[in-house]
Amino acid sequence: MALLEIRDLTHYFGGLCALSDVNITLEEGTLTGLIGPNGAGKTTVFNLVSGFYKPSRGEIRFLGRSIGGLKPHQVTAQGVARTFQNIRLWNDMTVLDNIRIAQHHRLGYGFVDTVLRTRRYQRREREIEAYARELLEVMKLTECADELPKNLPYGVQRKVELARALSVEPRLLLLDEPAAGLNTADVEDLIRLIRWIRDRFNVTIWMIEHHMDVVMELCSRITVIDFGGIIAEGTAEEIRQNPAVIQAYLGDDEI
Repeated sequence: MALLEIRDLTHYFGGLCALSDVNITLEEGTLTGLIGPNGAGKTTVFNLVSGFYKPSRGEIRFLGRSIGGLKPHQVTAQGVARTFQNIRLWNDMTVLDNIRIAQHHRLGYGFVDTVLRTRRYQRREREIEAYARELLEVMKLTECADELPKNLPYGVQRKVELARALSVEPRLLLLDEPAAGLNTADVEDLIRLIRWIRDRFNVTIWMIEHHMDVVMELCSRITVIDFGGIIAEGTAEEIRQNPAVIQAYLGDDEI
């Protein structure tokens, strides 16, 4: 059974068709890419999968279950996490609290436990903090635990966002332009980090990225969309040489 199956996915914004009959299958354990020109519909796909939009038509199945139309927190509870092109951290909370609060969907206690600070509440809070600190240590962010994200370098903020996404222990991790805004050295570090995350956390990764060196280096298979439809699928080498991709995505230049 495929991890994620997208069938005939179509989405309209008013009278504008943003996606038309998109079909994609992701196998578990893979690291794959989704690329295309600006406005092609890449982030719309991610927003539909992660519950920010409800599909106009079509089906999204994760581990055999339909998730199309679920709310974002419900999709997260199924095992799907994501990052965003524009970093969305809680900048007035510490890095540690950013990781802790991301686990809110599986607290295991209710309002009364919180008010009365029951043993269940205290035990679960200790477990959540212990896991958050363990994750920060694994991601080499321990020294940043008590810092506010807004005071950290941009590249470190990206790592914090990745750590927050991983804190929900996802089966599928969606990365929306993780290299956006990074300098050359940080991009090289990111390539190593993403590959390490896939292996260390045994998580399937699907990424949107405009940095072609990142996509070509990391992704075993790549899907290309343009004007809301798929124009090519294949390995990095197949995509590099595909005439439709060169024309639609890269003009007359090769990758």
